[in-house]
Amino acid sequence: MYWDARTVAPLSDYRIYVELEDGRHGAFDLKPYLDRGVMRELRNVHYFRQVGIVFGAVTWPNEQDIAPETLLAGLVPEPPPAHGRGSSATGDGQPKAPPDPC
Repeated sequence: MYWDARTVAPLSDYRIYVELEDGRHGAFDLKPYLDRGVMRELRNVHYFRQVGIVFGAVTWPNEQDIAPETLLAGLVPEPPPAHGRGSSATGDGQPKAPPDPC
């Protein structure tokens, strides 16, 4: 779908950089959600940095996710992070393996 996440990368201050299938991209601030239910676990920075994509959705290992409409409503235009693009997803919802350096 047009709102499926194609790339996600953790940023500083509990933000993530997201690129969507339709070409939109930017930063999403998770700070407003960190005191709510299962999202509290994201306050652990090590865990927060494990953000990924499963079947087009921005998720974390313990199944926290962001509803597409919430992501779209809060996406603030921002260029890609300088340190790389982060996790990408394949059509089957599995992260893409990094290219073989050999």
